[in-house]
Formats: sequence, structure tokens, C-alpha cells
Amino acid sequence: MSYMTSAASPNKETVFTVPWTGTTAPAKILVIRMQAFGDVVITLPYVQALRAVLPAAQFHFLTREEFSSLPENLTMFKRVHTLGGGRNPGRQWLKAVRLLPSLLQEHYDVVIDLQRNTLSRMIRTALHPKSYCEFDRFSLHTAAERTKNTIDTLGFAPLPSLLPRLELRDTSTGLDQLLSANFNPAKKLFVLNPAGSFETKNWPLDYYVQFVQAWSETIDGNVQCLIMGTESILAKSEYLKNRLGDKIISLVGSTTQSQAFNILQKADLVLTEDSGLMHMAWVSQIPVVALFGSTKSAWSKPIGRFSLCLDSSDLECGECARPTCRFGDIHCLTRHTPEVIVKIAHGLLLRKESDAQGNA
Repeated sequence: MSYMTSAASPNKETVFTVPWTGTTAPAKILVIRMQAFGDVVITLPYVQALRAVLPAAQFHFLTREEFSSLPENLTMFKRVHTLGGGRNPGRQWLKAVRLLPSLLQEHYDVVIDLQRNTLSRMIRTALHPKSYCEFDRFSLHTAAERTKNTIDTLGFAPLPSLLPRLELRDTSTGLDQLLSANFNPAKKLFVLNPAGSFETKNWPLDYYVQFVQAWSETIDGNVQCLIMGTESILAKSEYLKNRLGDKIISLVGSTTQSQAFNILQKADLVLTEDSGLMHMAWVSQIPVVALFGSTKSAWSKPIGRFSLCLDSSDLECGECARPTCRFGDIHCLTRHTPEVIVKIAHGLLLRKESDAQGNA
């Protein structure tokens, strides 16, 4: 057994790995990531990159039922195992025990545990693979970097820094909903995602309105804005629709995760708070402006050439993780005015267009 210790970790976290030592490539690999949805999304391009290194291997995935829609629609997975029980740990364990006989029949050569909790460790131990690795949960790196570093410890060829785009089985899923909502393919599509989980993660709705109005004036109205997600943001989407009229398309509550991911591939830009949809956007290499208030950016921020994260790490009270602002003004977010975001968004689009021309 080998150990990987991260010097950046305040508690010197040790990650356990048994590298692959076989003379031939493994035949079957199980990847475990059970929660949360954004973290599930982050793992996917790195697994696809490993599949490119090991094209003959079968890749299976284990996740919670509520996060299975997107993995099930990806070509890289031969099979997706789902774990019921919702957020109840006891029910999760019961479902896992019932699932174990099916998992044992697969005879996995490698288990990549990107969850690393007591449940995923129990499953990995019961499967007794020849090789395995466990996720670095605590070092001060982004989840993306920790995912890559964890997989690299297995000893296969290092994963590339430029990740492949995810390949869907059904590349039409969700597009009917978008077209029926009066999407105009001739216009630029911006996705607005006011989906932060509490108020210190929420950019003011009036700022979204001002952003759309300012951008529309900049490009002579050649833009449509889309909002999609769960019904938890329905009131926000209705407010923006009332303020912006035909400039807003709403698919809130009407798409699966897989459909939302495929629709995102049509987007030119995503303006987003910290959420799972944000992660779907940056792994798709879509220009992303991420607005982080109380979120700890070291773990969660989107990465890549086309992503820019405005976090609060420069403030004395920054990255507090509090659901309400102790000062009552959420200045970590309100200081980012719509005019500034328009300039940032414009710069990201120019960079994307420049890269596309250079690769043409």
C-alpha cells in the first residue's frame, strides 16, 4: 500500500492508494461518487480522461439515485449503479448492503473511491479490488485538482490538464423543451443561474435584470437568457420573467439533470452562483462567471481558461459560510456591479472566440 500526503492540508491528511501493478490493463473499474450533485459532475471529465487512457476497460459508476440522470446518459459508463435512501444515512447503508451481491458479481479490478466516507470505504473493502484509491477530502485544493491527483496515484498515465468534453448517448435530450420555449438559435444564449442555496450566496435579482438590460444594449438585443433548475428557484425565475419579458426563457422545474446538461451545450455564457449547474457549465468549457459570496472558493470554484470566479477571499469577513450576513448587506456580492460583470463576460467571450479562431 502506498500513501499520499498533501503538504497543503492543515491536518496532514493521508490518502490511501494501492497502485495498479498488473502486466495488462484492468478489465473493469468502479468509480464511486455518491454526493453531492456538483461534486458528481466534477468527477466526470476526469473519469472520461482516464477512459481515454484505458479504452479497453469497462467503467461502472456508483452514485445516489437522485444524481444518476447525467451519468446514465454518458457513453463512458457501461453501467450505473444507484443507491437509494435519499439523505438518510441508515437507509443508504441498508440499500448498499442489498446492492453488494450485485457489485461482487462484477469482479472489479480497480475501485476509485471519490467519496471517501465510511459507506464508500465499506463498499470498497467488501469488493476487495486489486487496486484502489481514495479521495483527498481535506487538502486546500479545488475538488477538480484533488480528483485528478487521486486518480493519478493509481499509476496509469497522468491525466491531461485539458480535459475532454463529456460524450452523451442522446445529444438531443432537452432540446425540444428549449425550442418549445421560443429559443431563437440565431441569438446568443446566456444562462442565468440565481441558485445559491442561501442569501449570502445570492447576487441581487435586480442586478441580474440590470446585467441583461446592459448586455442587450451592448449587442443590439441579440441575446436570450435562460433560467433552468429545480422549483426552488421558481419565484426568482418568475420575478426575472416579469421584469425582462421575452428576453427570458424559463425551464425551471421541467428538465432532468441530463437534459439541463445538454441544453447547456448551446449556451454562450453562464452567469451563476455556487450550484451544481455551475459545475456542469465549466466542465463543458462554456464561459462561466461565478459569483461566490460566503462560499469557500478553494474547494468549489470553477477552473479553466474560460472560467472566472469572483470570490470573497480578499475580505476580512470573506468566505464565512454563514447563511445570513452579520453586517446585513452581503457586500461580498453587492460590490460586483452589473456593469463590471458585463465587462468580464465580454472578455471571456472574446477569449473563447479567439481560441476558436486559432484552432480553426
